[in-house]
Amino acid sequence: MSAIFNFQSLLTVILLLICTCAYIRALAPSMLDKNKSGLLGIFWKCARIGERKSPWVAFCCVVMAFSILFLQ
Repeated sequence: MSAIFNFQSLLTVILLLICTCAYIRALAPSMLDKNKSGLLGIFWKCARIGERKSPWVAFCCVVMAFSILFLQ
């Protein structure tokens, strides 16, 4: 089933996108900072969410991992 039609899969993809963008911005900030607007600005915004809300994102990743491993 596609991640668009399954809510838990959609949340997993969004969490992975946020974590990946924050990690890439930590390694190479210039790669995401030059695209703050437009279609590629989504990655910059995800990186900002990952940086500013990192305790909440980490908690959501732990909860999602628990639900995938033990509840499915």
